[in-house]
Amino acid sequence: MVKRTALIIDDEEQIRRVIRHALSDDFPHIIEAATGAEGLDLAAAETPELVILDLGLPDMAGLEVCRDLRKWSTAAVVVLSAQHADQEKIKLLDSGADDYVTKPFSTLEFKARVRALLRRTALPGIGTGTVIQCGELKMDLTARTVSLSGKRVHLTPTEWELLRVLMTHGGRTMTHRQLFAAVWPGKSAGDAQQYLRVHVANVRRKIEANPINPRFIFTEPGVGYRFASCD
Repeated sequence: MVKRTALIIDDEEQIRRVIRHALSDDFPHIIEAATGAEGLDLAAAETPELVILDLGLPDMAGLEVCRDLRKWSTAAVVVLSAQHADQEKIKLLDSGADDYVTKPFSTLEFKARVRALLRRTALPGIGTGTVIQCGELKMDLTARTVSLSGKRVHLTPTEWELLRVLMTHGGRTMTHRQLFAAVWPGKSAGDAQQYLRVHVANVRRKIEANPINPRFIFTEPGVGYRFASCD
């Protein structure tokens, strides 16, 4: 039986210990690195399914580590970042990271985000006839319909595409640029944040019981949006 492997790249031993304990139920094999160079070497040697990557490494930028990993690794990458590092988080997500968790973080939230990410990456590709369901919200990709508690939700073509992209990446933070490129391919992303703010607000009004306190589409301030993780 092949052991699932997780790699933690962080120069703070205390943080590594917290993450190690948080991952121990899902990963029998956990390896650690205190520098980016050591982390890349371990990733190449051990081929982990999950990489937890800190932004603030002593020898190289987290962005550089992420870009190097993405040249040859398909591991799920979760970035650990400080609250003030929104631009770095955006660059990392655009460069191939799958999600981020802001320090200090809740262990329960961290575990939930990791499990959601692993469920998503383990799913087969979306094909004809696929139905995506999150609680009472259901999207039929073939019929191009959305229903809430069994009642049809009427969406514009742009709203449909925006919700489709978000739901098919449930549990993953998507940057404004990533979403804009998926919904408006070929258009300049100069006004991406404003475009998305308007259309996300419209979609929320149609699917959220309380758009101010959403259950489905969450705002990641300064970064983008994330659809709920649904079993």
